[in-house]
Formats: sequence, structure tokens, C-alpha cells
Amino acid sequence: MAAAMGRDPPGPAEDEAPGAAAGAGAAAGREGGAEEGEGRARGGAEAGGCYLALCARPVHFEKANPVNCVFFDEANKQVFAVRSGGATGVVVKGLEDRNPISFRMEDKGEVKCIKFSLGNKILAVQRTLKSVDFLNFIPDSPQLEYTQECKTKNANILGFCWTSSTEIVFITDQGIEFYQVLPEKRSLKLLKNQSINVNWYMYCPESSVILLSTTVLGNVLQPFYFKSGTMAKLSKFEIELPAAPKSSKLSLSERDIAMATIYGQLYVLYLRHHSRTSNSTGAEVVLYHLPREGSCKKTHILKLNRTGKFALNVVDNLVVVHHQDTETSVIFDIKLKGEFDGSTTIHQFVLPPRSIQPYQIPVAGPASVTSQAPVPCKLYSSSWIVFQPDIIISASEGYLWSLQVKLEPVVNLLLDKGKLMDFLLQRKECKMVILSVCSQMLSEPERGSLSVIATVFDKLNNEYKKYLEAEQSYTMVVETGLSRSNPLLKRPVRTQAVIDQSDMYTHVLSVFTEKKEAPHKFTIAVLMEYIRSLNQFQIAVQHYLYELVIKTLVQHNLFYMLHQFLQYHVLSDSKPLACLLLSLESIYPPAHQLSLDMLKRLSTANDEIVEVLLSKHQVLAALRFIRGIGGHDSISARKFLDAAKQAEDEMLFYTIFRFFEQRNQRLRGNPSFTPGEHCEEHVTFFKQVFGEHALMKPTTF
Repeated sequence: MAAAMGRDPPGPAEDEAPGAAAGAGAAAGREGGAEEGEGRARGGAEAGGCYLALCARPVHFEKANPVNCVFFDEANKQVFAVRSGGATGVVVKGLEDRNPISFRMEDKGEVKCIKFSLGNKILAVQRTLKSVDFLNFIPDSPQLEYTQECKTKNANILGFCWTSSTEIVFITDQGIEFYQVLPEKRSLKLLKNQSINVNWYMYCPESSVILLSTTVLGNVLQPFYFKSGTMAKLSKFEIELPAAPKSSKLSLSERDIAMATIYGQLYVLYLRHHSRTSNSTGAEVVLYHLPREGSCKKTHILKLNRTGKFALNVVDNLVVVHHQDTETSVIFDIKLKGEFDGSTTIHQFVLPPRSIQPYQIPVAGPASVTSQAPVPCKLYSSSWIVFQPDIIISASEGYLWSLQVKLEPVVNLLLDKGKLMDFLLQRKECKMVILSVCSQMLSEPERGSLSVIATVFDKLNNEYKKYLEAEQSYTMVVETGLSRSNPLLKRPVRTQAVIDQSDMYTHVLSVFTEKKEAPHKFTIAVLMEYIRSLNQFQIAVQHYLYELVIKTLVQHNLFYMLHQFLQYHVLSDSKPLACLLLSLESIYPPAHQLSLDMLKRLSTANDEIVEVLLSKHQVLAALRFIRGIGGHDSISARKFLDAAKQAEDEMLFYTIFRFFEQRNQRLRGNPSFTPGEHCEEHVTFFKQVFGEHALMKPTTF
């Protein structure tokens, strides 16, 4: 919706309002000026919790004035400032491209529309109702204009849209003409045309769909889809007007329609102003789902519960509705549950109305001069023009912003944690906010009940499981070689909504257990709740979560509970867990046997168990284990002495060294090591630390 912010809903006898020129609206140059510096926005900003903001690095361009006309190209998201018809310069700036394009062109009359092809290689300029001029911006290409007149006799060009780097569509009042531009030949080739009476048009560059308003009332919409040289006619549909029109004149205005992609699907949004005399509760936004194949259906209704002047944006799959009278905005999320009446879902706004966050306009000029305070920007100004999906332009101040959603304030406005998670999981930059919500709900003063915590864990693990399954399916297809027959197969994208066990462990659970501010029963219940949730979604629990449970139980001397958890296999068997249990033997002797039982259940070979224990510096535990199974006569002394030395514990080294001396005495009648055992360096080390006299003397009977 290239709608200006300050337009009234159409009254019963109102003529068609002057719209912002479709797509590249020259309206930006025609709107009334805004009064600058009127302070921060009213309505709701003072209440705090602004969840919408203008981007920090806007595009700054020369303000619209009688000499300078401003245009916006929705496909490339570029602002054109055209001075004196281009004779004194054209400056093109975009949010993405930080290097502006500047050039001059001959003044051949008032510019109605100006846009670059995708990739900025060819410039198209409309100056008359009958033709469009072209200029190549290709290196070593002659800077000569070439012209294409519309094919249909007596037709007027309403505007044009680039659908690729070399394909363009002219929209006339009598139909559409689809051309291929041949820059080397400086000519155009007609690919396809279609006759149809057109009132106005709209283009959605994300989906390459042009929407035409047809019939006398204007409420029958005909979409066309463009892709690599082809034009497809999609099924037309009718917008239900609020009441039967009294006269047969245009009743559906372009300013009340927007097109946007929401959750990967194309929607036509219709802002329906109810007549003020009826008992209706206010205006509403009706969403029509426009599929590539099949018919267009009305699917959602967004209740605004107010009347007045509105404008629409779509940001991060949220429909944002700005209300000029109260200088506030509301957001809707069509993924959240609404009331379903059998065909459409009715939604209320997710959060209370709030103003866009107050914005300061920096004062331009050299650093020495800019000691002046920045000027507050007039929000919801009547000179604001809104473009899809997330663009706001202030022609009078010379700024282009993208609108952004801030998630942190949402946390304090949406108190139902389940609904909050449903909302956050659909947002692009959600991970750190979700992790902070999880930390908050485990800490005072916002500690949640276990049932709320369980709900949150389940919602997170549901997303996590979906990603794991997609990843698994992809791997299977690749491994079986089926991917070659399906070139469109793509690896699943890991979005920020995928919060795995390491995220939860690092940012939430380990921090929570270290704080020790919660009662230990609550701490253990939370850890077990997370493990229960993982099990419910059949996600293999990582051993470090079990280790966290065991460490917490040990800290609070809850050995009986630990024993029960192991006995009833609440904590799944794993080698790292078995090693942790072995290390607990000094404070809880039964842990030794519990650990060995676990290793045996894992069918671990005895020498592997020894390796695992030695790698964890559990040298004594390894020795006890070997003695327990009667293998201590055949083990390598050097392996154990190496491990004991690495542990940097002199008494441990002494104990292990003495054990093997005694073994040697028992087996060979002499405590010394044989050359084949390669223990010379350890004997030397022993003598250095404990002295030669500490070596065991051979005993004779």
C-alpha cells in the first residue's frame, strides 16, 4: 500500500482520493509538508514498551520541493531524487547500497516514473502517457536513450514494473504489455500482452505478481505472475465491499489495498473502513490468500476496533497497522490462534497499541557545527508515505526508513508465557530473547510455576524436533543418492527458533544451577522437566544435562535420589556419566558399583573402561576396576604411571608406583621393573621426588 499516512477513509460522497502514484509514487513529491520538530510521539510512547522502531541508519535524500521530485522504486528499494527533470542531477540511494548512484539526463519533460532494472544496469523513465524511455548503464555502452511506445492504440501508460534485469511490464488503462529489453540493440521485444480494463495496479516484487483493479467498481482484482520470460494469469477474485455502492463508480481505492508475503505465502490485504453510521466496532483488515494455483480465498480478518486514518506495513511476518489519529500502531500475527468461524480466522492485535519509538534526526553538517541537539522526528506525520513491506518515507524531511520490530519490550507486554513463546518462535532474531525469557522464568521475582516452565520447554523442543527430523530426512536422501534426482532439495535452514540442548545448558540451566538461589527441589524439578520434555519429543538427551543433575544432587547430599534415578534409569546410561559416578566414590562409595554396572550395561570392553577412566584422570578408580575383575597382573605399568604423572599429584604417583613394585615382587620376587616395561623415566622421576631410599627393597624368604 503506497498509502500516505494522513488520508481519511472514503466518505459516502467522496471522489477517488489522489493516491500515491503506484509503485514509484511521485506522491512523495506531492504530499503536504510536515511540521518538523514537534517532539516525540504521543499516545502510548510515554507508557513505555515501544515494540516498533525506525531503523538506525536511514537513507537521507534531498527533500521534495518544487525543483526536486522524489520517487520510490519498491523492487530495488531505492529513492530517486530528480532535480529539474534530471538536467541538474539524479541521485539514487537504497537501504542496502551505501554508495549512491549519481548521473544527469536531458530534461525532456516532467518525470512521471523512474526505476532501474534489477541490478541497476538499465534505467527506465516515463515522461508521457504513451511511451517509456530507456538508458543503458552498462560499461562501454553508448549513453543514448531509446524509446518504447505502448502497443495498444489510445491507451495511456499508468506505470511500469521491472520483473528481472531485462524484463519489464507496462501497465496501461487497457491492459498489460510484457517486454524483453535488448540493451545491445537498444530496443524492446514484446513477449506477451493482455487486454483488460485497468483502474490501477500494484506490484509485489518479492513474488513477481502484478495485481490489476478491473470493472467499474474496481473491486475485481486480476493477478498476473511473471517468471523468466513467461507471464501467467492467476485466477481473478472479488473484494467484498462493506456495503452495496450507491453509484456505479470506482469504490475500491488503491490506498486500501496492499500485497505482501507473510510466512512464505502471498496475501492481498484490504483495509475495510466500516460506514460510521452502522453499529460496527470499527475498521478491519481482510486478508485474501493468493496461491500460485487455485482460487484466492478470504482467510483472515484483523480487527482494529477503531476508525480513522490507517496505513499498513508487514515486518518479520507481522501485519503492522498504523493509526494516525492516536499516533499508535498495533501488530497482528496470523500464526497465533484466533476465532475460526468455519472459513476465516478472526484475530485481535497481539499487543496493546504503542507508538513507534521516538526518533531523533541528527543535525547535518561538519562535526564542529553539530553540537546542536538532534531534532525529534514528527512520527505519524501526514507527509509519511508507507510502502510494502516495511518502508516508511518522509518526503518533507528527506528520510527513508525500514520499520523494525523490537522483541525485548514484548516480553513485558505479553504475560502469558505460552503465547509469548508462540509469538517469539516465529520471529527472525528470537534466540537470545527466548533464552533470556527462560532465565527470567527460573529466577525471582518472575519465577514461573512448573506447569508454565513445562509448557515453554515443550514449545522449544517441538521446534527443535522439527529441525532434527528435517535434517535427518535430508541426510538420508543425500546418503541414498536420491538428491541427484531432486536438484531442488535444499539443506534445512537452522533458524534462530531452533534452541538446542547446548543453548539451554550454556545460557540457562548451568547459570541457573550455579546461582543456587532457588530451593534445590525446584532446581532438580526444572532440570528433570527439561529432560522429560526432550524424552517426550524423542530427542536423545546429551550427557552434560545428566551430569548437571548429578552434580546438583551431590551438592545437596541427595544420594538416595541419585540412587533412585540410576536404579529406575531416569538418567540414561553413558560412558561420561559412568566416569562421573566413579569420581564420586570418595563421597558416596556405592557410586563405584553403580558406575561399573552402567559400563557393563553399555557392553563396554574392560580395556575400554580402563581407557575411559584413565582419560578422565581416574587412575585409582581404573586400578580398582582392574583388580575387581582380576586383570591387575597383566596390565601395563607404564600406562598407569604415565596417567599418574599427568595428574600432577605426587602422592597419587607414589601410590601407583608402589602398587606395581609390590606386583613385581609378588610375580618375580623382585620389585624392580624389567627393561621391557619401559618404565626407566618413571623410576628416575620417583628417585628425584622421593629419594632412592624410598625404592622398595627386594625381600627374600
